[in-house]
Amino acid sequence: MRRSEVLAEESIVCLQKALNHLREIWELIGIPEDQRLQRTEVVKKHIKEEGETTILQLEKDLRTQVELMRKQKKERKQELKLLQEQDQELCEILCMPHYDIDSASVPSLEELNQFRQHVTTLRETKASRREEFVSIKRQIILCMEELDHTPDTSFERDVVCEDEDAFCLSLENIATLQKLLRQLEMQKSQNEAVCEGLRTQIRELWDRLQIPEEEREAVATIMSGSKAKVRKALQLEVDRLEELKMQNMKKVIEAIRVELVQYWDQCFYSQEQRQAFAPFCAEDYTESLLQLHDAEIVRLKNYYEVHKELFEGVQKWEETWRLFLEFERKASDPNRFTNRGGNLLKEEKQRAKLQKMLPKLEEELKARIELWEQEHSKAFMVNGQKFMEYVAEQWEMHRLEKERAKQERQLKNKKQTETEMLYGSAPRTPSKRRGLVPNTPGKARKLNTTTMSNATANSSIRPIFGGTVYHSPVSRLPPSGSKPVAASTCSGKKTPRTGRHGANKENLELNGSILSARTFKGFQI
Repeated sequence: MRRSEVLAEESIVCLQKALNHLREIWELIGIPEDQRLQRTEVVKKHIKEEGETTILQLEKDLRTQVELMRKQKKERKQELKLLQEQDQELCEILCMPHYDIDSASVPSLEELNQFRQHVTTLRETKASRREEFVSIKRQIILCMEELDHTPDTSFERDVVCEDEDAFCLSLENIATLQKLLRQLEMQKSQNEAVCEGLRTQIRELWDRLQIPEEEREAVATIMSGSKAKVRKALQLEVDRLEELKMQNMKKVIEAIRVELVQYWDQCFYSQEQRQAFAPFCAEDYTESLLQLHDAEIVRLKNYYEVHKELFEGVQKWEETWRLFLEFERKASDPNRFTNRGGNLLKEEKQRAKLQKMLPKLEEELKARIELWEQEHSKAFMVNGQKFMEYVAEQWEMHRLEKERAKQERQLKNKKQTETEMLYGSAPRTPSKRRGLVPNTPGKARKLNTTTMSNATANSSIRPIFGGTVYHSPVSRLPPSGSKPVAASTCSGKKTPRTGRHGANKENLELNGSILSARTFKGFQI
């Protein structure tokens, strides 16, 4: 065989080896089958290229491609390793499983992209859980400080004492953190309730024992907050006051009785209900009597709180009712027309407003009371009777009172009318108009002697038609003791007083008018 043929065969063998090596590299770096075909076609085109590339050039090109692929392989393997390290670190912190990928093979671009997205998601999860962990840890520390609580479990110590970065941010740990916080907050709420209860007890004992203000201010520092030391101080103060209470038994029981009366009033207790608590009148001031009073005051407080809305509604009706009765009283006062400044109009408007408001309040209370009675299966009592019966009774008493007042006015008017018919009515002319005619003794008008005679004889004449009584004067002594004005009579003498009562019974009709003869002091008509 000629040497040229040998070289040609060697070239073919080298080309075949190069193509095989290329295919191995493509397969190793994970190039898909379709891309392998495309790359093989490119090699084929290079071989069939115009100008007929030499074998050496072809070998060079192939070696260049192989180096490029080796570089890509190295870069992908390095990125895969880095992503695996990050995944391992994040998964250990989050207590999650590692990402599943073949470490021996070279990953494709798509596989690397998916891995990157997974690591990014883990970072976001870590940031979110860490933020929640830091927030919960801060609240836990505050609660522990408030409760003077020292971490006594390994988990609590890991949360409070260890480095934040070393804490495992697993879902289980986050859930346990939340549970621990809820427990501490519950303890804190219970502690606050206990402290507030102790403060209430202290205030009640202060009032019952009449503790001076200076002594109260001395313990003002413990009247706020709910830390363990505050709770302890409050308990000590309660114990001190309880001991003082035992030493001042009578004083305390009497203070409780005052409070009992207040609650009886607020609960609208009847006299029978109040008398049912027999220890209220006991005078043997012992500890057992104090306990009975304490139990009764607690029962009344609870009873009032349960029915507070209803009692407040009844109280509002009571206040409105009292105000309405006050305006009713003013409306029936005969002196109300002497007021100035429009007060009468304002009062009348308020009275009308209250008269409309009362039925609405009664209807609202009636509906609420009926609902309450259905729920409790018993009657809601006010002053020993059902509320609506109590309201109806108040309206009936008001009606009877108005009727009685009306009858009294009628009787008074009747008596006044009878008195006026018997003795004559007093002048009704306003006092400021009486001085229009001067009271000068020498200038008094003289009447006809016949008229004067008749007037003197009939000094008071009753009206036959019940109308206004008009009076004509008789002479009287003028002021300052001057001589009386002369008035002619048939006898030339004054009419004696003894005959006046009989003269009052006579009537005189003149031009269709009934005149009653009587003197207006200071002047004559």
